[in-house]
Amino acid sequence: MFTYNDPKLKDRRKELRHNETKEEKLLWANLRRKKLNFKFTRQYSVGPYILDFYCVEKRIGVELDGFHHLENKDYDQERDEYLLLNDIKILRFWNREISANIDKVLEKIKLELSISPHPDVGGGQVGVEI
Repeated sequence: MFTYNDPKLKDRRKELRHNETKEEKLLWANLRRKKLNFKFTRQYSVGPYILDFYCVEKRIGVELDGFHHLENKDYDQERDEYLLLNDIKILRFWNREISANIDKVLEKIKLELSISPHPDVGGGQVGVEI
């Protein structure tokens, strides 16, 4: 099995890119083309999981959560633990955070990118309070 970008998940990653939410579209417009001085990719798979956005160089994943994540806390915890074992820090933001205050979200991402090497990977405990 491939750890990164498993070819078996290629169609699903492509589907997710083509069916992005308005919040994913907004954040991607601010992450793409190294706008934060680091390259991000969309829908990057690590093991069986697909990250919304991922910076390979800093090993930081960015996940946008909608209301369905309220019902999937166990799945998210299992996923975050797996990613932690692969030294990937997850930054989680609610969709409403992206819509209501994209600048604060970008500042939080920039702050995390500035920490090198990253001393606190995993856990998915990062977000912006509105």
